[in-house]
Amino acid sequence: MKALTAAEMREVDRLTTERQKISGAQLMEAAGKHVADTLLRVCPPEASKRIVILCGKGNNGGDGLVCARHLKLAGLDPRVWFFGSEPKPGTDAGDNFQRWRQVSERTSFIETPASWEQKREVLGRSQIIIDALLGTGLRGAADGLIARAIEDVNLISKNATAANPVLILAVDTPSGLPSDGEAANGPVLTAHRTVTFTAPKIGQLESHNAAQAGALDVAQIGSPRSLVEEVGKGNLRWIEPHEFAQLPLVRPWDSNKGVYGNALLVAGSTGKSGAAILSGSAALRGGAGLVTIATPQPVLPIVASAHPEYMTEPLEATSAGTVALTNWTNRHFASLLEKRSVLGMGPGLGTEPDTQGFIRDVVQNAEIPIVLDADGLNAFAGHAETLGDRKSKFLAVTPHPGEMARLSWKSIKDVQANRLKTALDTARRWNAHVILKGFHTIVASPDGAVFVNTSGNAGLSKGGSGDVLTGFLTALTAQFGTADWLRILALGVYLHGKAAEIATAQTDISGLLSSELVNALPLARRALLQELQKGA
Repeated sequence: MKALTAAEMREVDRLTTERQKISGAQLMEAAGKHVADTLLRVCPPEASKRIVILCGKGNNGGDGLVCARHLKLAGLDPRVWFFGSEPKPGTDAGDNFQRWRQVSERTSFIETPASWEQKREVLGRSQIIIDALLGTGLRGAADGLIARAIEDVNLISKNATAANPVLILAVDTPSGLPSDGEAANGPVLTAHRTVTFTAPKIGQLESHNAAQAGALDVAQIGSPRSLVEEVGKGNLRWIEPHEFAQLPLVRPWDSNKGVYGNALLVAGSTGKSGAAILSGSAALRGGAGLVTIATPQPVLPIVASAHPEYMTEPLEATSAGTVALTNWTNRHFASLLEKRSVLGMGPGLGTEPDTQGFIRDVVQNAEIPIVLDADGLNAFAGHAETLGDRKSKFLAVTPHPGEMARLSWKSIKDVQANRLKTALDTARRWNAHVILKGFHTIVASPDGAVFVNTSGNAGLSKGGSGDVLTGFLTALTAQFGTADWLRILALGVYLHGKAAEIATAQTDISGLLSSELVNALPLARRALLQELQKGA
């Protein structure tokens, strides 16, 4: 799905009313109900006793009033704090204010600094704060009383503890966050979750303040997807299930292993056999027809004993137990590439100069698609421009910010300051697909098309998760080929994140093991199929 600017979102709303005969009031009703439903889904009833909804004067405040009414009808007792005087009937927000007053008297008006000061202590005791102050149409910086409220909400969130938690939910967008991706000139409310409508906004996906949107839910409130595609002019897409509706994700009954590719992984070294096992396990769980791990002779017994389903090939080793350059010069490795569909290389290979020379020779001379990660990328630090000088038409690199910094001669801070530009520039320069990992992983192609992923959680912030992604992307490439490789790579990134969500659904995310992530990959794929079937 395309990400939209604020102006494009207004045009989608206008055309929805014009073509679909869905009024602004109906859109507001659907939007507010979606926010209420989201809160009821993610928050247990026992933690929903003290709810404050902060409403501004515009349509965002109207969405908040609808949400308040639906929460009240569901048996909760929210308070509405309205910034400004009572809205007049005749507008969508004003009419919803009257509907709210019909079901509850718990309304306060914030019109002066003194009136806000009187409420701050109550806000600090709230368990749930819903931000409906400023919407996607914000121009300039948040200021005045609303700016003060944003700063105070952020302070409450910062001071929250496990014993006294608070959930902050933003309606459509966190107040103060620019929609079009530019840097904010004033305070931005930090939400744990944002429910936005119809399509994600560019600033929520890739901007300096994007993390302040928290987990992003995109609610469909009546506008056809075709309108988003028609109106959106940018090349930034959000990774969501519908993107994969046309892929052959369901296997026919007459399948055989030869249909799903032959994946070769080069991984592991002495002390890092686990990286090879994780990437090989992910390739198996990812559905490749055949998986072979080529690994240095000293660690082959360890790797081979981990899974009987994959095959192994011994590689000559350096004295440090890493892959030796002689594997390329004696043509042994070249013979392994024959009849293979795709090559995944890098996890746990080490940084011995001999090994790095082997990696560079392979990448420059192999003709099959290559997925390059970890120590495979480290081999090109100082040699990054040679990535474009290769025989294979298809190369995907998967750097985290530190690896990207080394490859591009930048600091990590500079990489993170403009992740989208960094990914697109390097994709064009290296003629490669770039997967810049991290919060909101970016998947960029050489032709300028780009996806941003929002699945996953902080459980992925642990050694081994990247090795899993390498094996998984290699397996998906083996199955689906490279005809629509950007989408296939986006599928892998999306399912990798969903697997983390599934694996931590009943536990704390800090304890997620990469091997558990591997085992959740088929569950993530099944969840995707169920989502597509539900939307069909």
